[in-house]
Amino acid sequence: MREKLIELKNVTYTYEADEEGAPGYTAVRDVSLDIYKGEFVAVLGHNGSGKSTMAKTMNAIFEPTQGTVTVNGIVADSEEKGNEIRRIVGMVFQNPDNQIVATVVEDDVAFGPENLGVEPSEIRRRVDDALKTVGMYELREREPHKLSGGQKQRVAIAGVLAMQTQGIILDEPTAMLDPTGREEVLKTIIRLNKEMGITVVLITHFMDEAVHADRVVVMDGGTVIAEGTPQEIFSQEEFLKAHSLDIPQTAQLCRRLGFEECILTPDECVEKLTSVLGGAAQ
Repeated sequence: MREKLIELKNVTYTYEADEEGAPGYTAVRDVSLDIYKGEFVAVLGHNGSGKSTMAKTMNAIFEPTQGTVTVNGIVADSEEKGNEIRRIVGMVFQNPDNQIVATVVEDDVAFGPENLGVEPSEIRRRVDDALKTVGMYELREREPHKLSGGQKQRVAIAGVLAMQTQGIILDEPTAMLDPTGREEVLKTIIRLNKEMGITVVLITHFMDEAVHADRVVVMDGGTVIAEGTPQEIFSQEEFLKAHSLDIPQTAQLCRRLGFEECILTPDECVEKLTSVLGGAAQ
């Protein structure tokens, strides 16, 4: 039986009206969702669908207006428990510049463990291991502002790893990156999940990133409107378009070529083309 890491039960989150006159509104409405240990879940939705707000409730940055969030058995109902939860599930945000607090890469990665009171020798080990895991060890003495966007985001991921969290929530971590940076970060995320067993929740608006997930969750209007495997979700092209979403580029290409199957990755596309062309040659 699979073990839950994060459990949302009837979660609603409402932003209050601010002092500048902006009205309050409900961003998440009665969401119930389970995230299992070792799972890779991608969350899709257009801007304003509630996916980022939901992610922040999972990390106890926001306390639900209604409902409960439970992380590894801990109910997020106080600041003290919120601190415990953030030791279990870390978060990486869209803009890497907003997460960097030190002037040297390795010092930035050490920041979290230092705040937890970890012994210096253990911090050293964790920092080195984390930087090696994300492929940034050789740049450990570099100044963060001299790094590319993708490299900065990998440093941010290393900072979460150094805290030895069981899970990572990534809120559109590749949105501000160029294609090379996006590929660097996505490969890192996949490796953390598949090789290290770290639970991953990836909030993204890139359909091609979601194909690597075990499960895809679709949000609109603050609610979960669909969930399933990438094959199950991306085979519903008309449904996705009705909610301002699309299917991955590879799937679009294969549809134009006349293939009825839901083909999601370049490798699958090449395999299908080879099969068709080989059959035609015979």
